[in-house]
Amino acid sequence: MGCVSSKTADSKANRVARWRSTGIVALRDSKLKTFPDEVLTLDRAVRTVDLTHNKIVESSPCMLFTVDVPVEINKLINMQRLILAENLIECLPMNLGKLQSLKVMTLDGNRLSGLPDELGQLVRLEQLSVSRNVLTYLPETLGSLRNLKLLNASNNQLKYLPESIGSCFSLEELQANDNSIDDLPPSICNLVHLKSLSLNNNNVKEVTLFFML
Repeated sequence: MGCVSSKTADSKANRVARWRSTGIVALRDSKLKTFPDEVLTLDRAVRTVDLTHNKIVESSPCMLFTVDVPVEINKLINMQRLILAENLIECLPMNLGKLQSLKVMTLDGNRLSGLPDELGQLVRLEQLSVSRNVLTYLPETLGSLRNLKLLNASNNQLKYLPESIGSCFSLEELQANDNSIDDLPPSICNLVHLKSLSLNNNNVKEVTLFFML
């Protein structure tokens, strides 16, 4: 038993050392139910966390992972990419907004019904993908994401887009297919850098030509 335990400890130590060296934590398809505690010890070393296709789920209301993680995740202040697609996450913690270096956040294929207002604090965010959830709205604070270039909110239960989306001045691609959107907010005419707007399978009957060439 001692030998097996020693090998396990060595394996974990090697894994943590590799993460610290590369800044990349990649644990896809690892059958995880909680966020690995050892990742939190890396603090500023982490640049990318990819936990796609696991079974991560909150254990109490509005907790991203287990009950002791939401406060500690803000230690990863240099993290630029957070990929948590294909899990069982139902809501996000408020302190998510403390991840000020975050540029890419992928949350596709979870059980999110809403996003916290603190999302607007992620001012460096360039890509936000929340497709295949059960979102009924996007927060008005979305408009604070002035560097956002890609927003994918397809396959949700959205009935409208927030008026503040017009303040996402850098937005180039907006995907909102397969929702229940009736109309677009007038502020969308402010998105002068928009190159792609996808609204397939919604209730929008007429799209006004907002942009003059």
